[in-house]
Amino acid sequence: MSEKYFEGQFDDEEVLYVFHKHPIVMRRGLIFGSAAMLAGPLYVLALTFLHPDNPPSMNLFFLSLAASFVLAAIVFMPWWISWHFSVFVITDQRLIQITQKGLFHRGVVDMSLGQVQMVNYEISGLEQTLLGFGTITLQTFVGDLVLHEVHHPDRMQKRILGILREQGITANGYTPDVNDAAAMDGEESEA
Repeated sequence: MSEKYFEGQFDDEEVLYVFHKHPIVMRRGLIFGSAAMLAGPLYVLALTFLHPDNPPSMNLFFLSLAASFVLAAIVFMPWWISWHFSVFVITDQRLIQITQKGLFHRGVVDMSLGQVQMVNYEISGLEQTLLGFGTITLQTFVGDLVLHEVHHPDRMQKRILGILREQGITANGYTPDVNDAAAMDGEESEA
């Protein structure tokens, strides 16, 4: 029995590739965390202006700065958790998208590799172009699976297509065999 990399992995299943979304998904948390880091120094600054005869000590300043770092970490933590625990797992049998939203909400999409008909990517806009992220769309028989904010979607698309080919699956859902190739050669010679 092989080592289990994730909950729900089959005994005969091998993990081929695991990737995350681009770290840009944490930008809002970074902004709010940065604002929280200003809370302590702004508090000390306010005390300095409100009580100019008795300004706060340096100990209070450093204590409030340390408290600001702790507050910033607490504010930033939900975005980091959502990014860190949201992963895409490609095995030799299926693609699993695990999406963590906050602390208590997790969504899982499980799709067989044989269902994939087409793999496309899109990079749109200045931000996505400069920072190197975009969207990958996996078209299947039953609909599209859209992977948003993927780091280097062009590389990921090639990697996914490579894995599909290694597993004997072509992106259009059609796997040519030897008889089809011989028939095509016969048609070309007649023309």
